[in-house]
Amino acid sequence: MTTQVKKICCLGAGYVGGPTCAVIAYKCHDIDVTIVDLNESRIAAWNSDHLPIYEPGLDKIVFERRGKNLFFTTQVEQSVLEADLIFVSVNTPTKKSGLGAGFAADLAYVESATRQIADVAKSSKIVVEKSTVPCRTAESMRTILEANSNENIRFDILSNPEFLAEGTAINDLLNPDRVLIGGLQTPEGMKAQQALVEVYAHWVPTDRIITTNLWSSELSKLAANALLAQRISSINALSAICEATGADIDEVAYACGRDTRIGPKFLKASVGFGGSCFQKDILNLVYLSEQLNLPEVAAYWKQVVDLNEYQKKRFVSHVIKTLFNTITNKKIAIFGFAFKKDTGDTRESAAITLCKDFIQENAKVRIYDPKVTTEQIFLDLSEPGVVDNTKQLKNRVTIAKSAYEASEDADAIVIATEWDEFKELDYQKIYDQMHKPAFIFDGRLILDAEKLRNIGFRVHTIGRAEA
Repeated sequence: MTTQVKKICCLGAGYVGGPTCAVIAYKCHDIDVTIVDLNESRIAAWNSDHLPIYEPGLDKIVFERRGKNLFFTTQVEQSVLEADLIFVSVNTPTKKSGLGAGFAADLAYVESATRQIADVAKSSKIVVEKSTVPCRTAESMRTILEANSNENIRFDILSNPEFLAEGTAINDLLNPDRVLIGGLQTPEGMKAQQALVEVYAHWVPTDRIITTNLWSSELSKLAANALLAQRISSINALSAICEATGADIDEVAYACGRDTRIGPKFLKASVGFGGSCFQKDILNLVYLSEQLNLPEVAAYWKQVVDLNEYQKKRFVSHVIKTLFNTITNKKIAIFGFAFKKDTGDTRESAAITLCKDFIQENAKVRIYDPKVTTEQIFLDLSEPGVVDNTKQLKNRVTIAKSAYEASEDADAIVIATEWDEFKELDYQKIYDQMHKPAFIFDGRLILDAEKLRNIGFRVHTIGRAEA
């Protein structure tokens, strides 16, 4: 008989745990879902009218179920004690020091959460690894839990990786391409797997719910992101060739994308990919390959990240060269700071690298993003080693309230995020208030270059030769 899940607890109220469990509550009225986090201000925000995460459609779902079968609390122990199934959805950043620094995931939060479950539990639990983790993490979680289990308490480990794209996360959850659930291929493991299958089956067609062994599930998450990032790095590598030869990267991508074996998605050239997962997951794959003594495989995946860094540096170099080889005290307007449109998330955003490089070249940077807060921007730019302190940074960086304010008296505009509003701006008005010659560097291929040239702009676009 399958274990029936009546109470779910999610450890971690971040970008993954919050939306995922809100949608489960929205679709499973017979299940109580509690999202817990030790960060009191984050939980307070989840319980307020202003959620801590911007994601289209999320607020409607949270407001509809909150207080009914969806709860946000800092009471970790009580929530773990009562739950049948626990999602572990804590942060797994890339290690900054020690063994595997710069590549391996730091699993300290995962281990801490696992030990807490072991310490608190008084009854059997299904523990679900939801964070992005390197292959074989479940094994270490299982070791900890089994060492703390007895004849009355049993822990079953599942891997249920998320495949969310920020900006479309709610639709991704409501209409997923697939839900992947990995478990031990034992009678108990398969029983636990089926319990989670039945949660998702409330709204996901069963032919989209895939069950695998634990290791396949963990590796599939890393593999999917690596393959997507590889496509972006591939098209960006081709964009450099296009600029040198006179080919048009949009035309090349369109022609290639019409091949049904390739398809059109993730073939949009840009200044570089960002986000919380792409780089982290590829670096995990690199580290895993090295640990398995597969240096050629490690080198192959590392090149995807190297190419992404090259694309950003190439873009910065082109801006400086075009602005007569110096940007000292020149005003550069940055349109967009989030790593992609429709999210306030800035993790690994290309804009961070661009702005840091411009600041190091002594430019005056003005940043406008419709969803990223001033505090977040300064936090991202004031990492140690970039500038001495935030005070110096503020002498170089201004946060604008609009694109028009950012571009006033500017020497150049850089499109760093593909927000739709940047396509609708009055560029004649912008041109009139800029220094001349007025330059636009479109790092996202979203503007009508010919129209802008007719206004008077000098336009430079990724993947196209200069007109």
